[in-house]
Amino acid sequence: MSLFISFSKWTPDGLFARSLLIIVLPIALMQIVVTYMFFDLHWGQVSRALSEAAAGDVSYITTRYLADPSPANFANLKRDAEARLRLSVDLKPGAVLPTSNRNALIPAFDRTLRRALDGSVSQPFWFDTTRYPDYVDIRVKVPQGVLRYLAYRDRVFASTGGIFLLWLTGATLLLGLVSVLFIRNQVRPMERLADAAERFGRGEVVPLKPAGSREIRRATHAFLDMRARIGRHIEQRTNILAGVSHDLRTPLTRLKLELAMLEKNNATKDMCEDIKQMEEMLEEYLTFARGEWVEETEVLELNQIAKSCFDDAKRSGANINEKDLDTTIKIIGRAASIKRCIANLISNAISFGTQVEVVAARKNKNAFIHIDDNGPGIDPSQYEEALNPFSRLDPARNQNRNGVGLGLSIARDVARSHGGDITMSKSPLGGLRVTLRLPLKT
Repeated sequence: MSLFISFSKWTPDGLFARSLLIIVLPIALMQIVVTYMFFDLHWGQVSRALSEAAAGDVSYITTRYLADPSPANFANLKRDAEARLRLSVDLKPGAVLPTSNRNALIPAFDRTLRRALDGSVSQPFWFDTTRYPDYVDIRVKVPQGVLRYLAYRDRVFASTGGIFLLWLTGATLLLGLVSVLFIRNQVRPMERLADAAERFGRGEVVPLKPAGSREIRRATHAFLDMRARIGRHIEQRTNILAGVSHDLRTPLTRLKLELAMLEKNNATKDMCEDIKQMEEMLEEYLTFARGEWVEETEVLELNQIAKSCFDDAKRSGANINEKDLDTTIKIIGRAASIKRCIANLISNAISFGTQVEVVAARKNKNAFIHIDDNGPGIDPSQYEEALNPFSRLDPARNQNRNGVGLGLSIARDVARSHGGDITMSKSPLGGLRVTLRLPLKT
């Protein structure tokens, strides 16, 4: 288990990268094994034999020359080497061997030739396999100077090695390209499905056509069916709530009219207050239950919406300050819903604090609206409970305070329907900080 966890840390996160790794890694391992076997069993053996033969010819010419270093003998050896051995021989009187070496791109070339020359040539030697594309330069030190040999490359190394590597590289690139195109076509429908699901969670309904493999098409059909069922459920709920709203408002209106006709006293005044509170509660229930699906999404400036809510609260006489609300912060969302969310958060802060501050900020890919107050605050253990529907952090659900405990819950529903959230923390003003987080427009 620990080995699996350790290995998973080194694997890529994306499905495309993982699928590509599943295909490319075995191909690469197979190519490495085939290449090793080819060079070890075929190319290595053939090249060793060729290098040993070439080294033997160099040793034979050098020995014959040292036995008779006369110009006539050298001319005969040079003629025979070119005619019979495919070697070009030249004598450089008084020359010395080069001191610098140029290594071959494939080190096996140099190692094979060096072993062959070490085993055949007893004189000091030097060679270069990189200077000329068709020849190998071999030089041997003799008392008269340096014997320089130019041997055809195919006399020293197996010529099939380069062709094999070229073919192997081309085949690997071709297989890799086919794999990338195939996997890309398989992953793209999944990316579209994930994007549609994410945007549906924010209240956006985008066209989606099933595509890809059978399993992906099946998942897409299941998502489309689920989206349709949720849409029907929301539509039915909205219609039912509209009927309930009409049915409840009618008797409340009659009660208000009847109370208006009665003699004004403390009892009728209290009853009027009860009816008013019932209307407020009914409106808050309906607002919570309707959700945010009836509005269309658009590009919004979050700072301007927050500033509008700030101005509304300011006109009501609240002691409220703003900070950085002029900085442009663009999001995609539903204007009325976002405004209701921020207004609820500001109203909650005003209810518990005598000083409120609204701060706008953005970080990475998210926008933030911080609402701070200097009220009594909330114990950190009750942060989550405070965001639940109908929660007033009071077991008796004291009715002296307006509302039924849905303001923060409605605000969090709005935030989450836009791909964000609401969190609570200690405020710099000493009370509670409520933070609205929403994704920035990309």
